[in-house]
Amino acid sequence: RPSHRLSVAEDGPVALAAQIHADGFRAALVGLGGRIVATAPGCEVVDPDPAKVLGSVVAAGAELLRETGRRCVGAGLAVPSAVAEPEGLALNPLHLAWPAGAPVREIFAEQVRAAGLDGPAFAANDVNLAALAEHRHGAGRGSRDLLCVATGHRGVGGALVLDGRLHTGSSGLALEVGHLGVNPDGRPCHCGSRGCLDVEADPLALLTAAGRDPGPEMSLLRQADDLIRGQYDDPRVRTATEQLIDRLGLGLAGLVNILNPDRIILGGLHRTLLEADPDRLRAVVADRSLWGRSGGVPILPCTLDHNSLVGAAELAWQPVLDDPLGALA
Repeated sequence: RPSHRLSVAEDGPVALAAQIHADGFRAALVGLGGRIVATAPGCEVVDPDPAKVLGSVVAAGAELLRETGRRCVGAGLAVPSAVAEPEGLALNPLHLAWPAGAPVREIFAEQVRAAGLDGPAFAANDVNLAALAEHRHGAGRGSRDLLCVATGHRGVGGALVLDGRLHTGSSGLALEVGHLGVNPDGRPCHCGSRGCLDVEADPLALLTAAGRDPGPEMSLLRQADDLIRGQYDDPRVRTATEQLIDRLGLGLAGLVNILNPDRIILGGLHRTLLEADPDRLRAVVADRSLWGRSGGVPILPCTLDHNSLVGAAELAWQPVLDDPLGALA
């Protein structure tokens, strides 16, 4: 006495985290507590062969490990698709050129082993992992029933934490909120319907509504973010932003009626929409949802940078947390 104070070693082990999205991929090393130690520059091209792109992102992660000299406890992958359990199949990579049902977990594990990295490999939906990270380390901390809705580079995803645990359904396919209908006369969706949240409230929808042609020089998410932040005074940009807010609010209201969450967090472009006009979004949700009128549901922005990467690392860290001596011996 007094007892020694404990802290995480600055040069301790890390997990390799990888994220694939429609406009590229990124690798990172993440320590305990969601601390990003190093990231590799994101690539802007995703090969239609999953093995090639997963090999590239693992190679980028392996190079980070060599540069930092860190020990790897395992690897986690975030993909923009529902991932069926227990096989680890990417069932609907609609915004990638990958074949439906690609065995992404098996391919990722093979690439991790081929790179000579230690530890198990995992794969899951990117928004599920974002929700996991935010619940443990970000805007969702302390929430019991947390709804996360986000749009990254293309499409819209959702995730749910129920009673403190990530809810993925019977086979990993729960909360495909992107295919909620919010505009019966809206744009055709990749799923075969039309007017889905997936095509009515993502970056491409904003650029289209604002009359902007997407350019090749940067990601769609960056272009849409920059448009709202830099040109919100333009009447056409403001009208397009309000249109997306109304569509998003309509979808959130339906989810509130069904799920009754105690908190909603928004990521990607949806975080920017919330910041642009928080009163409008909250009013739409309150007006259109039964429970929203009886007290309201807090709607907050996600707070973690690269939360899907942090969530992917959480998958790899979990065996260590469950059995530290067994995993690290």
